[in-house]
Amino acid sequence: MRLAAVKEEMASRGIDILLLSEPPNHNYLTGYDGYSFYTPQMVIVSLKREEPIWIARAVERPQAVMSTYLSDDSIRTYPDDYVNSLVGLSAYDVMADVVKELGGEKATIGVELGGYYYSAQAHADFLKALPQAKFVNADLLVNWIRLVKSPAEVAVMRQSGRIADAMINRGFETAAPGVRECEVAAALCHQQILGTPEYSGAYDCAVVMFGAGERALAPHPTWTDDVLPDSTMIYLEVHGVRHRYQVNLARTIVLGKPTPEYLKFADIAVEALNVGLDAVRPGRTCSEVHAAYAQSLGRHGYEKISRLGYPQGVGYPPASAERTASLRKGDNTVLKPGMCFHMMAALWLEDKSCCITQPFVVTETGHEPLTSTPRELLVK
Repeated sequence: MRLAAVKEEMASRGIDILLLSEPPNHNYLTGYDGYSFYTPQMVIVSLKREEPIWIARAVERPQAVMSTYLSDDSIRTYPDDYVNSLVGLSAYDVMADVVKELGGEKATIGVELGGYYYSAQAHADFLKALPQAKFVNADLLVNWIRLVKSPAEVAVMRQSGRIADAMINRGFETAAPGVRECEVAAALCHQQILGTPEYSGAYDCAVVMFGAGERALAPHPTWTDDVLPDSTMIYLEVHGVRHRYQVNLARTIVLGKPTPEYLKFADIAVEALNVGLDAVRPGRTCSEVHAAYAQSLGRHGYEKISRLGYPQGVGYPPASAERTASLRKGDNTVLKPGMCFHMMAALWLEDKSCCITQPFVVTETGHEPLTSTPRELLVK
């Protein structure tokens, strides 16, 4: 069904051959999973061919055989001489030969111009190798199809959510005065891979976000070897991953006694988050959900300048967000059952921050949280 949906969209756009460079799309359409995307690899979809063609460096072939459903003829490779070649060999020339084999010398070819793994050099090499072809931007073609998850995908997302819960719990247990920041981060990473007693976790698309003290005012900090003081604030964003499906979750931990003013600020943040979640239901737009959240926050004189949320699912570095819909003003994407978002209702202001977030899946009647960690400030 996934491949059929992609081919249907290709046909509607007049695309004969689709060159997919993004690792999440490789996984989504073929099942391929390997840490090999630092060298050129591609999945080629042709309207005239039943299976996609996966192509990467030769040493990755065993992984493709083990992790994909593809037949032997649909798994192609190029020699290692093409990796970081000092004599000008381009792996994209080998891929262009496959396009020619598919009758694509004069075809309309879709490429992911905005993808993280489609370089200017790759495009230049394809243009040179296929001068009579018409290249069009097909960025996000597969991503939009991925936006609605199947029941089986949602089940895996729930497992990822349980891992994220375990990570937050481990971080809360580990953080204490006199403990180094790196020790807390190490415990989080250990839990991420260990997973739960039922299933293991995996590496994430980014890194654990960890900010203590004034660094909790930043959205993407990492740990240091500083010792946690008796009283401080810690921002954690963790990423539960199962079978490459990632669920993000953030919490603020306070060591010591928070001030009444800060407790009120945290209550405001949670209230707005809950209002935003209550606004989620099929048929509503991303913008309408954002408006409900923003109105609640605005009643207290606060404004969140960054987007409220982003969709998640299959992910590889450098980012887990699917680069499609966003929970923000003006995004009129209509919510459908099966869409999974991280409602990143974190507030980073100049003098304070509060990071309490909620990943969820849209259901037939509203939303289902993908994690069970209480939506509250964690005080220790």
